[in-house]
Formats: sequence, structure tokens, C-alpha cells
Amino acid sequence: MTDTLPDRLSNDPKSPFFNEELLKRDIGIRFNDVEKTNVEEYCVSEGWIRVAAGNAKDRAGRPMTLKLKGKVEPYFRSAE
Repeated sequence: MTDTLPDRLSNDPKSPFFNEELLKRDIGIRFNDVEKTNVEEYCVSEGWIRVAAGNAKDRAGRPMTLKLKGKVEPYFRSAE
């Protein structure tokens, strides 16, 4: 298994960017130099994360998300 994280990763199994093997490892996200624990999806090259918007749900029952733009730094927590 590689120690590099992909440019884009999602925790939604229906997403084409879902990777269960990577998500089993402890991944952390720093967004604008602040640790975020509620990230649903991220993209490093485009500089955004998606976070849950409270308890709101869409028509399919999935959490509603907000797209925040800024500096994204994914890392493996176990490596620290």
C-alpha cells in the first residue's frame, strides 16, 4: 500500500473517488492550517473540501454539504 494520498477522496461509497482501503487508515485534513474532522470529500488541486451542513438531509437521505475553498492538506495521522 502506498503512503501518498490521492488528489481527491470521498467517504461516500457512491462516489467515483471513494477508496475504502485508504479510508480504513486514519486520514486527517488540515484546511487553512486548521484541523477538520467533519470532511466528507476533498480535492487538493482545486483547493476545496465538502463538510456536512448540520443535520440537513437531501432527498436521498444523504447529508447536505457545503463546499469550502482554501488550502487543503491531507495526511495520515498514524505517521505523526
